[in-house]
Amino acid sequence: MTRSRSESAGGDAGVGDADADRALPADDADADRALLAPPADDTDADRALPADAHDADRALPAPPVDDADVPRWTAELGLPGLVDIHVHFLPDSVTRKVWAYFDRAEEHFGYAWPVNYRTDEATRVDTLQRLGVLRFAPLSYPHKLGMAAWLIDWARDFAARTPAAVPTATLYPEPGVADYLAAALDAGARCVKVHLQVGGFDPRDRLLEPAWRLLAEAGVPVVAHCGDGPLSGNFTGLDVFEQVIAANPGLVAVLAHAGMPDYQGALELAKRYEHVYLDTTMVGTPFMQRTMPLPADWATRLVDVADRIVLGTDFPQIPYAYAVQLRAIHEWAAADQRLGAEFLRAVLHDTPARLLGIDQPGGPG
Repeated sequence: MTRSRSESAGGDAGVGDADADRALPADDADADRALLAPPADDTDADRALPADAHDADRALPAPPVDDADVPRWTAELGLPGLVDIHVHFLPDSVTRKVWAYFDRAEEHFGYAWPVNYRTDEATRVDTLQRLGVLRFAPLSYPHKLGMAAWLIDWARDFAARTPAAVPTATLYPEPGVADYLAAALDAGARCVKVHLQVGGFDPRDRLLEPAWRLLAEAGVPVVAHCGDGPLSGNFTGLDVFEQVIAANPGLVAVLAHAGMPDYQGALELAKRYEHVYLDTTMVGTPFMQRTMPLPADWATRLVDVADRIVLGTDFPQIPYAYAVQLRAIHEWAAADQRLGAEFLRAVLHDTPARLLGIDQPGGPG
């Protein structure tokens, strides 16, 4: 498979942003309003659902109308809150570069990408708290030599001053990678981020072999942005990262963005390897449905891997409200009666909490 190396500087889905006050493009704003607004006619909305979805939908609370409504929704699902495995907090200097990249999103992606939560660090942490996010993994990723260890140190300090944050780590193919990764795990890192498009490196690099073995033995989840979406790179594509998974059978791999755009390929990996998971980051939102839509029977395809799906959002880089992602996940649960509320509780809390070792013996609590 021939892939073009994409220029990039930092966000996650590819990296980027715009002013917090900047409005979504008209078609995005309309799509978001349509998603967030309650249906004008409940009877018509029910008729639009597949027949087998009605029972599941009746068992579900109404989806969140907006961010302020999220705690109501999670409480009615019987959850204490959310656990988000795919959030980004970075040093201020890196954050500014990431947001500057998104300011030029039309050059990189061909469409605008206004960052919805472009606020200072303390406000972003408070926003997650108000949303009812109990714990989150603040992910970072390097794009050059010597950067990973610095990011790990920063993430450790951030977690120490932010009770909801789980300590995280990252890596880069360079001498000493296994040493700084081992030190991070010893210091309590519970999740590792790898971004092949931004990093521009081959995950099969021999320098990384001891790092992958270390992570497989530790059972610490690796959130891997390894798909070709929203931008491809020299070493993106699920077939590339599958070679790492196959060589390290115990590796807990969380495919960021559900392997976007190869959603079916990601599902097949989850079926083939017992430690492969998919995160929900940006998946099924109106913003991504325009360019990388889900298959029409997505909910049905999820049934066989319902216990391998975990909440991820890309906060704060997302160009829409946090509740938009949650509504998309809610729609999957309502679309197939075999999913329903049990699926939502697993995705939104139980499965990511288990992966991150939260409330487990020896975990961060």
